[in-house]
Amino acid sequence: MVEHTQNQVNTTIRSGRRLRWTTADIAVAAALGIAAGVVFWGFNFAYASISPILGGLLPGFASILHAVWYFSGTLAVLILRKPGSAVFVNLVGCAAEMLIGSSFSFGFVFLSAALQGLFAELPFALTRYRVFNLPISILSGVCTAIEYGIYLMLFRYQGVAFVSPRGIVHMVSEIVGGALIAGVGSWYLYLAIAKTGVLDRFASGRAVRTTVAADR
Repeated sequence: MVEHTQNQVNTTIRSGRRLRWTTADIAVAAALGIAAGVVFWGFNFAYASISPILGGLLPGFASILHAVWYFSGTLAVLILRKPGSAVFVNLVGCAAEMLIGSSFSFGFVFLSAALQGLFAELPFALTRYRVFNLPISILSGVCTAIEYGIYLMLFRYQGVAFVSPRGIVHMVSEIVGGALIAGVGSWYLYLAIAKTGVLDRFASGRAVRTTVAADR
């Protein structure tokens, strides 16, 4: 009984250490957030040109690209594997985007980023940050897409009904984009980054490098 209790205590301590933020985590999260912010800023211009074309083909279809604005949350958790990493990286990214220059309002961007981070982390949190694979990554992207799709319907597309053709196309496109860009895209981007060796100090990097070494 005493031994069993001691094992539980040791497991709890190891779990606490595993989820505790370090200085290296903060530095990488900040760098990742700034890089994401530059991507957000650049995509603002690309989206302004592409969305009218996609919208002309099928109203609401442009939402399939929105995940470029929130892929960072899923990527952050895959790399850092710490609670709050998606929210942290998203907020840093939005701050960087706003500093460079953005046409979106401060309140809209930061509230949206925080919510996206929370929903991106939800699937990982349900596994207690122990499962990191492609299905979980896709689920993270889908959760974020559902949140952002509804958020847009409530605060940006108020004149569009959820059950209208445009509303349905918007939500379906949002979810597909979230699964492919934020889910699949973030997973393979994480693998590509890890294979360079820059994440070897982190559990996420060592996991990939070990797998690569075992396959040789």
